Amino acid sequence: MNSHAVLAETHEVSNQPPSLDGINLYRADLPLQEWTRHFGGAWANDRIDAYGALAGGPLMAAGFLANENKPVFKSHDRYGHRIDMVEFHPAYHQLMAAAIEHGLTSLPWTDPRAGANVARAAMTYMHSQAEAGSGCPLTMTYASVPALRMQPDVAEIWLPKILATEYDPRNLPIGQKAGATIGMAMTEKQGGTDVRANTTRAYPVGMPGPGQAYELVGHKWFCSAPMCDAFLTLAQTDKGLSCFLLPRHRPDGTRSEFYIQRLKNKLGNWSNASSEVEYRGALAWMLGEEGRGVPTIIEMVSMTRFDCMVGSSALMRQALSQAAHHCAHRRVGGRVLSEQALMQNVLADLALESEAAIALSMRMAKALDNAHDEQEDKFARLVTAVGKYWICKRAPAMINEAAECMGGAGYVEDSILPRLYREAPVNSTWEGSGNVQCLDVLRALSKEPGVLDVLFAELGDGHGDARLKAHIEGLKAGFRDTTDIQYRARQLTEDVAVGLQAKLLLEGGNAVVADAFIASRLGQGGRVYGTLPRGVDVEALVARSTPHLMG
Repeated sequence: MNSHAVLAETHEVSNQPPSLDGINLYRADLPLQEWTRHFGGAWANDRIDAYGALAGGPLMAAGFLANENKPVFKSHDRYGHRIDMVEFHPAYHQLMAAAIEHGLTSLPWTDPRAGANVARAAMTYMHSQAEAGSGCPLTMTYASVPALRMQPDVAEIWLPKILATEYDPRNLPIGQKAGATIGMAMTEKQGGTDVRANTTRAYPVGMPGPGQAYELVGHKWFCSAPMCDAFLTLAQTDKGLSCFLLPRHRPDGTRSEFYIQRLKNKLGNWSNASSEVEYRGALAWMLGEEGRGVPTIIEMVSMTRFDCMVGSSALMRQALSQAAHHCAHRRVGGRVLSEQALMQNVLADLALESEAAIALSMRMAKALDNAHDEQEDKFARLVTAVGKYWICKRAPAMINEAAECMGGAGYVEDSILPRLYREAPVNSTWEGSGNVQCLDVLRALSKEPGVLDVLFAELGDGHGDARLKAHIEGLKAGFRDTTDIQYRARQLTEDVAVGLQAKLLLEGGNAVVADAFIASRLGQGGRVYGTLPRGVDVEALVARSTPHLMG
């Protein structure tokens, strides 16, 4: 080789972090381990650990494939028959099968011991880091159970298949399926969030009323996961908006009059199919009381909103893991990035946001585990909306900052960061946008006696921290003043969220984390990430959040 050829050999790879491929997402995440134990999920440690290995390894790889190969709508078969099918890459089916087989759609219902929702949340948290789009049908299947239980005769047919730990993607009638998934179709183009403006009509086939068969006629602007076996949906009857279960097949095995019009071309959530559909006399069964469709389906919505909290927390954690890992190995100016003061400030701030999110999500999981307790039920009623608003709102900016820590490496599609960033807005929009959540907070406080008392009992007196105590007193004053309270709903909801997060971090026992969070969120923190006040132990926070490369 001549001298010029030697000089032309420029591509020596250096100053790059080692791969995170194959990392166990549970073992690499100290805060997740601690909060899972703190809220009663320790009994499932081996189960969660096994899923951590799966999520960080084969499911992480499957996530990239499922997003690179979007679902495709097939309206007709090659002979011209209308089939209304959505075809998915095998990687998507791999993700669905793993989640269902490990109980992500069923665990709290089939093994309702203390900590079951916490354990499921931990596994869902890791699954969503590997691939968030598949979380849509998984969440709706899990969340459909309370609504179906309101109609025992319908539940008797469907729940055994919904709670089965077997993924069966075949397009067959329910009687021939080993397992079933459930979707949702509520939104119409003229109403959006205002589902009471829905125009889809339901006509009784015979006798009207709960558990009876109806034929539905109308159009749904958003039908999530149209390949599911049945859908919870809303339609108008003579007594008002009612809730129905609409299967893809009729009892005689023929396909229902359920027609997919097109798949949505979305900002993110690429692996999941979202669609517009038409009902042209589609057969469905009424769930719950006629004319009480919203209270019936809200049983499902509460659960899906909780998973929005967990899902956004997961996106933030994966972004943090990638950024912290990159900065722990990348050298700039001869020094490792994570040892440089300003980058430590940024990474520590991101770590606080991530840990506060998972702490609040796990506290909500504990409330769901104790839903039979009146106080916990009221807590969940309020904090589902609080957490869904706040955590989902924080995710996009946090993920953007994490991508910036990685420079160009975080901006290219070879990295997972662009997918995380595209995914983040769906959780804040789906199941009610920010304003809907904040108005729901006010609704819970005004219409359900004792909810405000439960909130302040949870917050306590500041747990010995004067800054938190002052925040709580300010919050009480804010709720006492009902003047223009709707105008202030976002500020009040934010104040509740950060107050609860501060309280939880204090209880968690890590003084470094709690003090830094309170100093920055209740004190003199800046307007963007990386503006922590002086005196914060940023080195400890960065070390705590950086993935531990073991197993």
